[in-house]
Amino acid sequence: MIRRCLPWPDARLRTPAAPVDTITDEIRALWTDMIDTMEAMPGVGLAAPQIGVMLRLAVVDASEARGQAVRMANPEVLHASVQLRPHDEASPNLPGVHAQIQRPRAVTVRFLNEQGMVEEKDFVSLWATSVQHQIDHLNGKMYFDHLSKVKRDMLLRKAKKLVN
Repeated sequence: MIRRCLPWPDARLRTPAAPVDTITDEIRALWTDMIDTMEAMPGVGLAAPQIGVMLRLAVVDASEARGQAVRMANPEVLHASVQLRPHDEASPNLPGVHAQIQRPRAVTVRFLNEQGMVEEKDFVSLWATSVQHQIDHLNGKMYFDHLSKVKRDMLLRKAKKLVN
């Protein structure tokens, strides 16, 4: 089921999400809805707070063919490369605007997988960018928080004009 993304500046987008204790059928169903929503955008990742569910859940699929989504609960970066990679980032919560953000090119992430087991996985390139973008959402941060105040203010003014 495709879920509605919260419109910026909904306060939940600035609220850190709660940890997930166990992987239940409800969590698995939510991940499926999140993948449906991500595919409908289309996007390469989605965090639960973006659809108003305040749990530390994320999905990422940066594959060419699609259908290879990684489902994560409580993802955390264990290691990030020193080398940065620029990428044009956007969010369905603030449609119509985007900005180039520099993030580590590769990250090692620990998370609970679909079976409720702790997994560590390396992500590179667009996968790494998307995972970091989703973890930001889980921490109540938006991609534009990585911009200077001037650039952030310009982006938010432009987004506001698009809505009005």
